Amino acid sequence: MAKNLLATFTNIFNEAETSIRTFFAPGRVNLIGEHTDYNGGHVFPCALSIGTTALVRKRSDRVIQFYSTNFADLGIIKVSLDNLSFNQADDWANYPKGVIVTLAQYGYQLDAGFDVLYEGEIPNGAGLSSSASIEVVTAIMLNVLYSFAIDQVSLVKMCQKAENEYIGVNCGIMDQFAIGMGKEKHAILLDCDTLDYVYSPLDLDAASLIIANTNKRRGLADSKYNERRGECERALRDLQGELEIRSLGELTPEEFDSHAHLIKQDVDRMRAKHAVYENARTLEAVKKLQAGDIAGFGQLMNASHISLRDDYEVTGKELDALVEAAWEQAGVIGSRMTGAGFGGCTISIVNNEHIESFIEKVGAKYAEQTGLKADFYVVQVGDGAKEIVE
Repeated sequence: MAKNLLATFTNIFNEAETSIRTFFAPGRVNLIGEHTDYNGGHVFPCALSIGTTALVRKRSDRVIQFYSTNFADLGIIKVSLDNLSFNQADDWANYPKGVIVTLAQYGYQLDAGFDVLYEGEIPNGAGLSSSASIEVVTAIMLNVLYSFAIDQVSLVKMCQKAENEYIGVNCGIMDQFAIGMGKEKHAILLDCDTLDYVYSPLDLDAASLIIANTNKRRGLADSKYNERRGECERALRDLQGELEIRSLGELTPEEFDSHAHLIKQDVDRMRAKHAVYENARTLEAVKKLQAGDIAGFGQLMNASHISLRDDYEVTGKELDALVEAAWEQAGVIGSRMTGAGFGGCTISIVNNEHIESFIEKVGAKYAEQTGLKADFYVVQVGDGAKEIVE
């Protein structure tokens, strides 16, 4: 792939093949721990073997030229280092622009522009973090290209800040963290409150991870995300009337149950219940995996989906149809929605000998119920973002 991209780069930017460097940032999938990150809880994501590749070369002037093979119809998006304000017309290029602006806020100024070509293997709008992958590959690239020597965790935080403040999406830290800090054949148990993390071997033995894309665009996801976040914050304020806590993630299910009456609105109580119970499920799921109890891990994945459907109400008919079809198949260890919800993807653990029949039968049932065609990806657990050196 890199050879083809090199030819594309030289063709698009009309330059010779010298001084071009290649960087890669994976996509990510969260195995369990959904909508817990901004509630001070734990998540359990892993980096994927698919992601975003960026080829870049430094310029001698103050011009930046962005190009993406995924948005070839938009052509080269040209900006100046002297005007990096958000511009709707710049479309996807606002994500890398936001990273440049955020680095500058920390004193890391670019002394010259660059030409960059991006190619993403992650389906846009699927919930596998194509936007965070672009942000992190940009940050890693700039860090190396301009010799900033910023540590990886700080880069990850800057990428989250870019998404929050420049793009205006109030996301938690998980996506950028999993992409920046991923490790091959491992998942990461991350405490989103403290950023303490532990790598956990992800040995699925004779099973594989299968991501299924609903192919329903997640039009509601951003607005509902902010709404759910507000409901959880209201619930937390009600609980803080009696409890000295900074986040819902500090509560055990037992503590929550004995204080749930403090939450004034029923809907806020449901949202907070999911956040607390999902955090407990995530910690339990990691223990199951470490003990080699894949079946127990799968059951917790299933329980996670039910909570996201009933208490958090972020699934929708397409995700439910995919997950319920998965639960009916032979060889399925566990299945749940992953990501923000309202479309996007499911993640399933499926015994290897049943993969073909799983894809065929789940796909057929989903099409029959929704009229949509699902795409399936059998994925490997990959490394975090880095420079690719031949």
